[in-house]
Amino acid sequence: MANTRQMANAIRALAMDAVQQANSGHPGAPMGMADMAVALWGEHLRHNPGNPQWADRDRFVLSNGHASMLLYALLHLTGYDLPLQELKNFRQLGSKTAGHPETGHTPGVETTTGPLGQGVTNAVGMALAEKLLAKEFNRDGHSIVDHRTYVFLGDGCMMEGISHEAAALAGAWKLNKLIALYDDNGISIDGQVSPWYGDNTALRFVAYGWNVIGPINGHDVAAVSEAIARAKQSDNQPTLIICKTAIGHGSPNRANTAKAHGEPLGAEEIRLTREALGWAHEPFVIPQDVASDWDATTRGAAAQQAWERKFEAYKATHPALAAEFERRMKGELPKNFHQVAVDAAVAAHTKAETVASRKASQIALEAFTAALPELLGGSADLTGSNLTNTSSTPNLRFDADGNGNGGRHINYGVREFGMAAIMNGVGLHGGYIPYGGTFLTFSDYSRNAIRMAALMKQRVVHVFTHDSIGLGEDGPTHQSVEHAASLRLIPNLDVWRPADTVETTVAWAVALQNQRKPTALLLSRQNLPYAPKKDLGDISRGAYVLSEPADLGLKQKARAVIIATGSEVQLALKAQELLAAKKIAVRVVSMPSTTTFDQQKPAYKQTVLPAGLPRVAVEMGVSDGWWKYGCAAVVGIDTYGESAPAPVLFKHFGFTPENVADTVQAVLAK
Repeated sequence: MANTRQMANAIRALAMDAVQQANSGHPGAPMGMADMAVALWGEHLRHNPGNPQWADRDRFVLSNGHASMLLYALLHLTGYDLPLQELKNFRQLGSKTAGHPETGHTPGVETTTGPLGQGVTNAVGMALAEKLLAKEFNRDGHSIVDHRTYVFLGDGCMMEGISHEAAALAGAWKLNKLIALYDDNGISIDGQVSPWYGDNTALRFVAYGWNVIGPINGHDVAAVSEAIARAKQSDNQPTLIICKTAIGHGSPNRANTAKAHGEPLGAEEIRLTREALGWAHEPFVIPQDVASDWDATTRGAAAQQAWERKFEAYKATHPALAAEFERRMKGELPKNFHQVAVDAAVAAHTKAETVASRKASQIALEAFTAALPELLGGSADLTGSNLTNTSSTPNLRFDADGNGNGGRHINYGVREFGMAAIMNGVGLHGGYIPYGGTFLTFSDYSRNAIRMAALMKQRVVHVFTHDSIGLGEDGPTHQSVEHAASLRLIPNLDVWRPADTVETTVAWAVALQNQRKPTALLLSRQNLPYAPKKDLGDISRGAYVLSEPADLGLKQKARAVIIATGSEVQLALKAQELLAAKKIAVRVVSMPSTTTFDQQKPAYKQTVLPAGLPRVAVEMGVSDGWWKYGCAAVVGIDTYGESAPAPVLFKHFGFTPENVADTVQAVLAK
């Protein structure tokens, strides 16, 4: 019989010792949640330390990621490839035990957490992905997708607004395999939370449609385990288990105080805590009997082998479905994807339609969603504006019993941040490529989740429409000015602002092939004429020569280059015509993706933007980001917009062919 008290104390000791050695970290939460962890990881969690990526493992998310030593201790103790030396190197450069858990960096960490509230929202995305995959792939007698998503979260996660968005959706979607354990210790950095956090959490979650258990004693392993067992019986509701705990449990002088939260206990307090816990072992020493109680390698290997036998039986009966499931979970695109992308781009080029780039996106999505069943779309209550739905993606719906209709377009409601972080969870789970839409100006709401997708290298696509003052009468609250430049500053985020149907199709094709990065598509509300092209091959490089002086009948070399993105490419082409009438030869470069162009080799950059030719950039946004291209002038907007019809605004802010041409002439005159 396992000694659960000593198993929990092993976590407490490792947390105390690692934080003390690093002289940095958060010992209190791991000490308080240790018994909860014993109940879940010791008795319920289905996982295999020998294969952290096993497809049908349970997912575990530590949403209160400052408690990282809880997770690191669990991974080490249960047998993951996280040796004791890594715990001794907690928070040190190059170690696998960073200050907050990082997916892809530490074996067994499902998602990067730290920004509070996002972990539980990722968990909602994971649980949704499991439910949808089960509906899509399971057959009578063959349940190859059948796992749970567990999440630990604390007061901070509950206070963050995103937790409301995520919990409401989890209830609406009836994610009965989502089980959240709330570490209700009543302490945050500023002290006792009661003066500023007085929510009735239980009733709040009941209102969302959750099954609520507790409050229970979070230090009673048997009680927590029994609550988890009850939660697993829920038919059509996610479950919240409220666990009353003491932060820093076991520390005679720091328990139940903010002091236990974010600083080492100190050598003397650690000594006293060891005495109080009855833990008579040196720092970082785990006695053999406790190590044996924790070791999950044999049990984990057996669980995976049992699933593999089920999958072999499934494969024998449903070989095509099994192959599709394996492809999807690997994140590989269908073998015909390249041809689908080429056909879509050629069709757009042949039709040469004048449509808004948001419509061009929907046209491209018609082709891609038909060919890629893993594309899972959605919109934050703007479907008719973002145009994210297609004939292949009916709206996702669940009946009263929680049964889904197989829909592939999600109505997220007015929840931009929640949508973005749920998409991250879907991407992390595997099996789907999520995309979701809102207005570009609302990317500010979802920005931190976009940043997390970039940090975690997740293939998530953000469809941002209404990308400029070109949306007109809605005014400056809705007119994006700084957003394109701001998004381009996020490392590992691909940003595209296409000018027409072909550029939009190529942008989508690149986004879907970006297996290790998210993409933001910035799309217009207003119609954009098709810009004729001699060749489509270089668009995917992020910038290309769209028009040369010779295309307008001028037999002289270009004297300047106009660089433009999105709707402003048409301005550049018209300005080129005005200048040609004055025998002034200029080249027009369309740069739909600065982030992609910046990754190209110097030789290609030189062919597009030759040295010695003055450059003028044109974009309806702040000018700052364009100076890095050596521009002599930028036609931009370094203020907020106005409320008026779009053509009036274009003239008011100088986005006219005449002003662009005059700017080029002024540069050449210098």
